[in-house]
Amino acid sequence: MSADTGASAFDRRAWADAFAELSSADRISSLEPEGLQRLATAAYLVGKDDESVAVWERAHQALLSSGERRRAAACAGWIVFVLINGHQAAPAAGWIARGLRLLEDEDRDCAERGFLLVPSALLRALDGDWRGAEAIAGEAAELGKRFGDSDLVTLARNVEGRALIAQGRPVDGMRLLDEAMAAVVADEVCEMVAGAVYCSVIEACQLVFDVRRAQEWTAALSRWCDSQPDLVPFSGNCLVHRAEILELHGAWTDALDAARHAAERLRHRPQPAVGAALYREGELHRLAGRFEQAEEAYRHASRWGRDAQPGLALLRLGSGEVDAAAATIRTALDGAADGLARSRLLPAAVEILCAARDAGAARTAADELAAAAAGLDSPLLRAQAGQAEGEVLLLEGDARAALGCLRSAWAAWQALEVPYEAARVRVLIGLACRRLGDGDTAEMELDAARWIFEELGASHDVARTQGLSANAPATPPSPLTARELEVLRLVATGMTNRAIAAELFLSDKTVARHVSNIFGKLGVSNRAAATAYAYEHDLV
Repeated sequence: MSADTGASAFDRRAWADAFAELSSADRISSLEPEGLQRLATAAYLVGKDDESVAVWERAHQALLSSGERRRAAACAGWIVFVLINGHQAAPAAGWIARGLRLLEDEDRDCAERGFLLVPSALLRALDGDWRGAEAIAGEAAELGKRFGDSDLVTLARNVEGRALIAQGRPVDGMRLLDEAMAAVVADEVCEMVAGAVYCSVIEACQLVFDVRRAQEWTAALSRWCDSQPDLVPFSGNCLVHRAEILELHGAWTDALDAARHAAERLRHRPQPAVGAALYREGELHRLAGRFEQAEEAYRHASRWGRDAQPGLALLRLGSGEVDAAAATIRTALDGAADGLARSRLLPAAVEILCAARDAGAARTAADELAAAAAGLDSPLLRAQAGQAEGEVLLLEGDARAALGCLRSAWAAWQALEVPYEAARVRVLIGLACRRLGDGDTAEMELDAARWIFEELGASHDVARTQGLSANAPATPPSPLTARELEVLRLVATGMTNRAIAAELFLSDKTVARHVSNIFGKLGVSNRAAATAYAYEHDLV
């Protein structure tokens, strides 16, 4: 074990080996400041934040003792970086003040000062002062350019771009974020900076509904993480982003795996991203018709600080609780912090308010969504706005105008390769055609939509679409809920309660309760009689 061996592993980006070798060498004989900085960086990259801060502090003190105030201030900047990313704003503010004070007697025109200005800008942003954050980040970027420090320029441009987006200037903001990403992709920045900027830029793409950019950068982040298997801080975020992209494109099983893996990895480093992973799980369960699991995932996401909307409101709608869904989405809209936040809620609001037959509120929401789509160059937002306009026109009784909007929305979803939303639009097209007296086209559209839902595994949508079809089999209404019917079908295949629980992602206790309810509603006392009922009523 030696510092040289650790430095070699560090240069190869073998972070776990570098941490182990440098830690061992440090125990034998305290490392020099350069070695401590490598050890602190490796500790952060393998997910040991507290150890990273402690080693950066040692490097800071060693440099301070030798009179190297600027380098000590730079260490303070990296301490702040770790603290900020660990959501520890108060100690971060203290280290910013300490670092800036070290530079008071030095030449203030230096890159080290810029590394303390960037987190100062982030703290302004956390307080909602985006204009102040933009100004401070811009000053830091100028220092980085003047002294040729790519890490500083990239960090500063990232904060500056996010500040512009928050102020309603997404085009200018994305231009700066693209500039930051150019440095990352060109391998001009250190790994700590690269990972932070990757995650920030992908998050920004999702905020402004730029699906194509988000997909491209998520793929790049995945490759970057895969090339460094020891990375911990960014791999969980990478999996969350990957889950969102997979969900959008209909790969729901893979998306659920990615979301679960993300939640598992991120729980070891508690942060709000855990909530994002759990919310993604909830969405995937809801789409697949597993409503109990969806509600549980939303609840856990909320505990981690992730707002459960609009997923929870859509869950209530799917369960037939239209009034509750409408109340929930109205509350969510009232609490939305800004226009972009409202835009993420508006498609669900239109769907729910149309179901509630509140034409006035649905029209207002659809018009607001159309205005947001006009202000952003986002194909996804335009597709959502066209779909919403078609839904409202149907509610207002103008089926012909609705048909034109819905066909354009379907083409937009097809171009984006989003099969679930494309299928939902085809259901609406079918309803519009039926109102225009074109029953044949209506049935073709409903049949195509149902086929896509079956391919995706969207059981609730399959049942709903089948119910809308004029060709649906004439069967008497079942006394069972949709979930009970699902359990009954599996009982009829001979599956045990435990096997059903595994299949539907339920607890054994929940399945037992469903089976008991099924027996009671059907007036049977055993699984054989319940199976006979299922076959007699063409449920299997």
